[in-house]
Amino acid sequence: MIIAIDGPAGSGKSTLGRMVARALNLLYIDTGSMYRAVALAVIEAALDPEDKELVTELAQRLNIDLTGDPDSLRVSLAERDVTERIREEDVTAMSSVVSSIPGVRRAMVARQRELAQRGAVLNGRDIGTVVFPEADIKFFLTAAAEERAQRRFMEDQLTNSNVNFEQILAEMIERDRRDSTRADSPLKVADDAIVVDSSGLSIQQVFECMMDHVHRHH
Repeated sequence: MIIAIDGPAGSGKSTLGRMVARALNLLYIDTGSMYRAVALAVIEAALDPEDKELVTELAQRLNIDLTGDPDSLRVSLAERDVTERIREEDVTAMSSVVSSIPGVRRAMVARQRELAQRGAVLNGRDIGTVVFPEADIKFFLTAAAEERAQRRFMEDQLTNSNVNFEQILAEMIERDRRDSTRADSPLKVADDAIVVDSSGLSIQQVFECMMDHVHRHH
């Protein structure tokens, strides 16, 4: 079974994707972390992210792997564990740039299809539209930008006391704009996706709603 979960930044895709994967005993594939791994490789190779051909070649060569159960998913780059490193600010900024390169997206889509052969829950921006248009179930999670920024703010506060809500909100609106307007596989709702607006709902309520759909479907 393949379940696609798409949505903008901060919509709860990662948390819910992990919960659904665990409940159904499926591999959880966080596609965002794969783009982050490419971004880290670009930083380490000191490549100019504007050089799309070089960055694409690098992305095609990289050995990016996801292992472990949904709650302790480890991301490796050329057999080196980069799970923590790819969450740092420089990588976040760079991943936003490299993930808009069509060649990079194509390389990652090929890898995502490979990883999902045995059944998986995938989350990202274009799973239901581009990566697995034939997915068994497609969810599109959304929430008001302010609410998504608030969640991200609470998360970031745990590790960094200097976080600024206004800045997070501004970055989120900018990411939404970039994700929705890029030429290659923009963020959009698949025709057959189930849209779940989580504004004002707890994670548990959204999870139950999603599992209802899964059980109804199967």
